[in-house]
Amino acid sequence: MAMYTMVTDAITQYTGLSPAAFFTISAMMVVVYKVVSGMFVAADDYMAVKREQEYVQREPVQVGNITEDELRPYNGSDPSKPLLMAIKGKIYDVSRSRMFYGPGGPYALFAGRDASRALALMSFEASDLTGNIEGLSASELEVLEDWEAKFEEKYVKVGQLVSEETTSTGVTQDQTKVE
Repeated sequence: MAMYTMVTDAITQYTGLSPAAFFTISAMMVVVYKVVSGMFVAADDYMAVKREQEYVQREPVQVGNITEDELRPYNGSDPSKPLLMAIKGKIYDVSRSRMFYGPGGPYALFAGRDASRALALMSFEASDLTGNIEGLSASELEVLEDWEAKFEEKYVKVGQLVSEETTSTGVTQDQTKVE
């Protein structure tokens, strides 16, 4: 208690303000400093933001039917390529959310992949980064449906994953055996 009294007396003596006024003014000065300093951005940060805005403003490019191997380079490692991700074989351009799906982002491991199983399981395990949804429970499939609905609403569908056996005519070898 003696310390409190000593501090309040010192504030009053040196500033001529009541302790409440002194702390109110101090808090306001901190807020003003934060607001004003937030208006200024370092040149490197500005260039990074500018590059990201340019990237976001690009029109989505339709990739059509591609294989999983052809999807992999669209993981954000090449800034000239769009950032793509697949759910249940449908490929979406997630470039507008580069901060999440691009290199260094929290969901970067999903980019350039069909992440259906990982999303259904809410998993970040590399073994779950697959389009294989066999063996998932009804509740996990429901989670995946929710993710798919969110992606359909937010991102442009730019293609479809096809199996490795797809021929140049667009017909899989399995289909040619049946026909």
